[in-house]
Amino acid sequence: MKIGIPRALLYHYYGPLWEAFFRALDCEVVLSAPTTKATVERGSRRSIDEACLSSKIYMGHAEELLDRCDALFVPRMADEREGIMCSKFEALYDLTENTFRDRRPALVDFEIDRRAKKGERKAFVSLGKKLGKGRLASNLAYFSALRAFEEDRSRRAAALEDSLNADKFKFLVLAHPYVIFDDYVGRPLVELIRAQGAEPVFGCDADFASCLQASYRLTESLPWSFSRALCGAAVLYANRVDGIVLVSAFPCGPDSLVNEILIRRVRNRPILQLTLDAQDGTAGAETRLESFADIIRMRREAGHER
Repeated sequence: MKIGIPRALLYHYYGPLWEAFFRALDCEVVLSAPTTKATVERGSRRSIDEACLSSKIYMGHAEELLDRCDALFVPRMADEREGIMCSKFEALYDLTENTFRDRRPALVDFEIDRRAKKGERKAFVSLGKKLGKGRLASNLAYFSALRAFEEDRSRRAAALEDSLNADKFKFLVLAHPYVIFDDYVGRPLVELIRAQGAEPVFGCDADFASCLQASYRLTESLPWSFSRALCGAAVLYANRVDGIVLVSAFPCGPDSLVNEILIRRVRNRPILQLTLDAQDGTAGAETRLESFADIIRMRREAGHER
């Protein structure tokens, strides 16, 4: 059975977990191609104007896969450890099903909602059942996939530490993985940072539990768990970098609040805020990054300590 997974949204965080689970159950995983301008245009045609750029990109990826797989995997996720998820993740299955109702897509899903006692392992076992697999096989596949996921997170955390120890000035990049690791939206920005001679340090690659704990030193009431983790990364690493770059996809509601919290409460480092949209080209971001890098260099030359 071919299971299609859009290369968008939470795939950029949970991809190793999902892929390993399906493959452990002898399913063939079919990924959509990396994001291009055509992906964004397809998704924009299938979305309302008020949808965030990342949601539009998802719909573009989903449409690409409809004729390439037996079923499209679209998870429902209401919460993640401490806190809720953005509502688009809980509604994603319904949005996808209704957006492509003219195509009558075959979809498979699971639901994670710990408040309703629907935890992660239970969700994966129910997914295995939908694929015709038994409880034992599904449990074994889940634990095997969990090991693959934890190994991936460990590699990312180690890479983050290597970046922090790099012999160059550093920018802590605070962005959701589906923004900063998207090939069309975020990757060009990462290359622009490197072109300035700076080392990008990705806050979303930090240990999730440690970031959640640290976030309470910055805010006690923030409801979104992934946003809270980014705040925790700022607490943990601000003193080890030269500047902070906040990257959001327009018009993300949670980010508009979180970025304001960071700008107001992280006072010991220069902060640049960038909002990315569907417009082609990076000239505006390039100019602002160049100016920001110049400020960092002048601070270092003036003897400002980290």
